[in-house]
Amino acid sequence: MIVRNAQQMKSIREAAQVAATVLDKMCALVTPGMNTYDLDQAGRRFIDELEAESACYKYQVGSRIYPAYTCLSVNDEVVHGIGSLDRVLREGDIISVDVCTRYNGYIGDNCRTMPVARVAPDVQRLLDVTEASMYEGIKAARLGNRVGKISHAVQRVVEKGGFSVIRDFVGHGVGRNLHEEPQIPNFGKPGNGPKLREGCVVCIEPMVNMGKYSVKMASDGWTALSADGSRSAHFEHTVIINKDGPEILSVPLGKEVPALV
Repeated sequence: MIVRNAQQMKSIREAAQVAATVLDKMCALVTPGMNTYDLDQAGRRFIDELEAESACYKYQVGSRIYPAYTCLSVNDEVVHGIGSLDRVLREGDIISVDVCTRYNGYIGDNCRTMPVARVAPDVQRLLDVTEASMYEGIKAARLGNRVGKISHAVQRVVEKGGFSVIRDFVGHGVGRNLHEEPQIPNFGKPGNGPKLREGCVVCIEPMVNMGKYSVKMASDGWTALSADGSRSAHFEHTVIINKDGPEILSVPLGKEVPALV
């Protein structure tokens, strides 16, 4: 677990604000009739305007290279969906907009699942419960608590809501690299995992299915889908562990930090 000094924390805060600003602008564009390639290209332009880089574009795992600037996952797509001219958003869809940027050498990372116009009440409830579970996880990210406290808080909210926490993907530390230690599962026991330390920066990101938690991979080698075809939601904030409690860093420029109540 990497502990950041004051200058590093300032840089990560700035990077997270950039990522959050791009996410906010992209979410404002989500509308029926839009294709996900155009939304991804809008994200690229917003990133360029803020003099940042996409941390997703050309991200490499083995021989696979990610081809898009943001991750856009629709309906049963859990994470890492790739923008496409053929994927046209329709009323009733949901889309997870995941923005990871690099700014002055540091990473900002955040995600939000958006309804496309009106959605069915059970789908809206999936979004509400997933977002609520993220905030409960953030509230548990306190100095001296173990990572499992976050995991347990997320799982409790999700399963009480009647949904399933995905096991295959987890939250993580973040800083100069997109994925750093510690890993932060969205399920577990309060006493498990390393203790959180002051100056540690983490991404808390529940990924939740309406049906069962199993996932499968699409033929593109990147997009993860719910195995049973059920809808999936994903919310994420970058958070720093302060002595006075967790602080959300991924807040758009000019906007107030959400209150943790």
